[in-house]
Amino acid sequence: MTRPRRFLALSLVFIAACASQGGSGERPAATGETHFVLVRHAEKANDDPKDPSLSEAGMARAARLADALADTPLAAAYATAYRRTRATAATAAARHGIAVTTYDASRPAAEFATALRQAHAGRTVLIVGHSNTVPALAAALCACDVAPMREDEFDRRIDIRIAADGRISMEERRD
Repeated sequence: MTRPRRFLALSLVFIAACASQGGSGERPAATGETHFVLVRHAEKANDDPKDPSLSEAGMARAARLADALADTPLAAAYATAYRRTRATAATAAARHGIAVTTYDASRPAAEFATALRQAHAGRTVLIVGHSNTVPALAAALCACDVAPMREDEFDRRIDIRIAADGRISMEERRD
């Protein structure tokens, strides 16, 4: 094969390989470590007592969350059916080309944690919940104690990592 033809053939193989890696909406390759990022929804507005949207401060916090996760290969994002949780997850999910999947906040935490571990082994997942659901879900994911969240607590992020060998670590941070 002549040099120009070999270059063309290799170029076509490279392009095909890149295209097969997936574009928007496809999950990145598994790393061996499973990583769950759990947050409570951002600050809510006073526009609807039953299903409020995010306030300006909440929208800014959601944007900061998306910035913090910009270099994290998110494979999935989950939020409850409420506007404030979906909006908190939406910016980060959009940056990664993934949809926000709605989950039932009344589902038992242990059951949901098992489903998450099975569905997303080796991947990174964002989960947005509520002050009364995030600690229980985090505890179910890590099999550890997690402090309750106060009603006015919006800045707490819980990172749970499950190594390929099964070791689990939990880190809490504030933004």
